[in-house]
Amino acid sequence: MPVTLDLRGRFGEGDPDVFRKFLDAAGDFAVNLCIAAVVLVLTVWAARWLSGLVRRALQRFSKTRDDATLQGFGASLARWAVLIVGFIAVLTRLGVETTSVIAVLGAASLAVGLALQGTLSNVAAGVMLLLFRPYRVGDFVEIAGKQGVVKHLDLFTTELATFDNVKVTAPNAKIFGDFIFNFSAHPTRRVDMVLHVDFSVDLEEAQARLRAIAAGDSRVLADPEPLIEVVGLFDHWADVALRVWVNGADFGAVKSDLLAAVKRDFAAAGYPTPYPHQVQVSR
Repeated sequence: MPVTLDLRGRFGEGDPDVFRKFLDAAGDFAVNLCIAAVVLVLTVWAARWLSGLVRRALQRFSKTRDDATLQGFGASLARWAVLIVGFIAVLTRLGVETTSVIAVLGAASLAVGLALQGTLSNVAAGVMLLLFRPYRVGDFVEIAGKQGVVKHLDLFTTELATFDNVKVTAPNAKIFGDFIFNFSAHPTRRVDMVLHVDFSVDLEEAQARLRAIAAGDSRVLADPEPLIEVVGLFDHWADVALRVWVNGADFGAVKSDLLAAVKRDFAAAGYPTPYPHQVQVSR
């Protein structure tokens, strides 16, 4: 014998309005549920579309074309902004009081913020680093007392690779609160070398030799021209500075090669090596 469900019996035989109200409420809820589902699908699609649009827009600007970190940050920020707005719209459509939800989220955020002050300071510093861009991925920098090439930058940490290929991870809060030396910020750098020249050597001749050594290296830039000057006089020698401008990528190699060239040239010219010495006079 088939089983039938008499909804009218549940709500009262003599009260058809209750059953009608139930059907109306169920119909409204079904419509709202369908609309909420459509809004949710559109929100996910819009989040992906806007994320890609922001990334492509940043790739068109000359200042951000090669900045993968800023592109990823901007795309992620746009995606989450759309998702949050869409989630609130879905809750509103389903009849949830979003004001109370926002109040609860605010209280929870305050509690989490107090518990994670250090982490949030890293996030704040990461946002400032992404906005002001004191360095980019691929730059040679000195941060937190460490030198290396920037390999990764996010909201929490910055990753460096030192010259001996050691991975260094520094929190952004420590970096942003300290001095940042970016050796890749400018296309050219100046090589400074201070050489001890014995007093027995003619300083003008030594300066001429240094000028010839600098002119013989094709990596040394002619503008600004090399500068050779006497910067100090001591008991047994004079300090002569050799200052030349080179491309940033040639800095280390040029400095090493110039030092070796000066050593060979001075030795070939018979220049003595200056050193502190004492003369003892017998009585």
